[in-house]
Amino acid sequence: MTQDSAAPYRTSSYCRDASCVEVASLPNGDVYVRDSKDRAAPPHRFDAQEWSDFVRGVKAGEFDFGR
Repeated sequence: MTQDSAAPYRTSSYCRDASCVEVASLPNGDVYVRDSKDRAAPPHRFDAQEWSDFVRGVKAGEFDFGR
């Protein structure tokens, strides 16, 4: 799949305004991440392993800087 504005992007339920990131899961397991304020910009693309590692790090508190 190439970059496509029709990709099935979703936004966190915690997002209360238009300043959020959006995520789209691709059929091959890759993930697109884009900024909702600039949907025309190319998304960041992560392969399945990179995304899994990132999510695991978030859940483990790896990115809780200064807390």
